[in-house]
Amino acid sequence: MNAHRKGSRGARLLLGLLAILSAGGASAQTYELPPAGEDVIGQVSVVRARHQDTLSDIARAYHLGYEEILRANSGVDPWLPGEGTRVILPTQHILPDAPRVGLVLNLPEMRLYYYPKPSTGKPRTVVTFPVSIGRMDWTTPLGLTRVTAKILNPVWYPPASIRAEHEQEGQALPPEVAAGPDNPLGQYALQLGRPGYFIHGTDRPYGIGMRATHGCIRLYPEDIQRLFEEVPVGTPVRIVNQPYKAGWYRGVLYFEAQPPLEENLAEAKGNLTSAVHAVVSATSGRAARVDWDRVTREAVRLHGIPVAVSD
Repeated sequence: MNAHRKGSRGARLLLGLLAILSAGGASAQTYELPPAGEDVIGQVSVVRARHQDTLSDIARAYHLGYEEILRANSGVDPWLPGEGTRVILPTQHILPDAPRVGLVLNLPEMRLYYYPKPSTGKPRTVVTFPVSIGRMDWTTPLGLTRVTAKILNPVWYPPASIRAEHEQEGQALPPEVAAGPDNPLGQYALQLGRPGYFIHGTDRPYGIGMRATHGCIRLYPEDIQRLFEEVPVGTPVRIVNQPYKAGWYRGVLYFEAQPPLEENLAEAKGNLTSAVHAVVSATSGRAARVDWDRVTREAVRLHGIPVAVSD
């Protein structure tokens, strides 16, 4: 493909994205934090594709990741949905079972939750962003860490292991990648307490919502800019592995299931213990008539949308 054709395609993608953004999907998913005992935020919604849209375009416009919009729209061609095709936006979420403080990343969901400190007299909110995480051979580590620094226009120093991997693929990397449009860290980076790990932007935004990194947490450029501006140094970052979540909304129990991480598939195959544990944990000390058949169906379906599982 010559440079002119590459430029033309890029221009068409940009124009398509701008058109979607202007139609009302530009702001990040920001919600008032539910009160104690409530766990569900957002609502599932539907848009109609235009002839030039891809699911990736629509996902970015509505702050969704590639795999989550794909799962919610089984049977829809991701590259040519077609004019007027109904596209489900999975913009409802059960909050992870974790303290609602700082940043919480749920790896199977590939979604980051930010709980900012409230302004005086204002209700608490939660902001959620899709992310890319580490591949199976470069896993993003679990546990608690903190934001230790904020770096504008970061320089990337690829470690020897990553340089060796690229050399094997015939793509030699320099020891230092200067800040700029070709830097895979993007314009903004939040350094974490674990050496070598960052929450950062990207020069390839259409890969968000996939396992595509060397362990870092990657966001759309517009999302990392917001985090960079709002998240202070010292903010706790909790990374969890919760493919199954259960929580309450207006007295009804909901259940949400994501595909387990690839490295956990062998253990998870045919084993619904984690799904049962999520429901039992959510109903501890609170009576509920759980429809276990529905829980089982959703745990197998894995479409990532909360579903009511109690009367």
